Amino acid sequence: MTEPELIDGLIRQDKGAIQHLVNNYQKNVIKTAYYFVDNMEDAEDLSQEVFLEIIKSIGGYKRKASLNTWVYRITVNKSLDHLRRQRRSMTQRMGSLFKDPSEGTNRNDNKLAAIDTRNDDHEKRLILDSAVNSLPENQRIAFILNKYDELSYKEIAEIMNLSLSSVESLIHRAKLNLQKKLIHYFSEYGSYEK
Repeated sequence: MTEPELIDGLIRQDKGAIQHLVNNYQKNVIKTAYYFVDNMEDAEDLSQEVFLEIIKSIGGYKRKASLNTWVYRITVNKSLDHLRRQRRSMTQRMGSLFKDPSEGTNRNDNKLAAIDTRNDDHEKRLILDSAVNSLPENQRIAFILNKYDELSYKEIAEIMNLSLSSVESLIHRAKLNLQKKLIHYFSEYGSYEK
């Protein structure tokens, strides 16, 4: 099924087209959502939201970007919305704890230092995930799409609705920020600052 045929089928709410969409995009949608939310159950739930949103709003799809780009854009937006809702909910439930001035600002650093060293690979993954999640939002999105989803800078520019040079800059800054955050954990020279 070609992309125009798929889009026309989705507009008609054709069950075959919907099944084709899910079969061809579900794995990547779940993978991308997982990189953002770091929970497989949430990623699977988000994939359902993504497909419902696609089916609901396909009539407004302008076909300027590829369907693949549009699906990624919806996935990223749904994932970020989920994280914002999660943050708001946690803040509301634990509001008084966040206002405690005796609590240090390096909460993530303390968590990372306390990780059990028995499982080195697991520890490194937690450290990396924490560092990636601490990046500014646009840097995090561009980095995840490039390094985890292996999308080209051009594809990321289309998904994020940015220029190619902006994406290059975001990924470059993300790498520099990650290097600063991770040098203490992954380098025998971590105690030597430049």
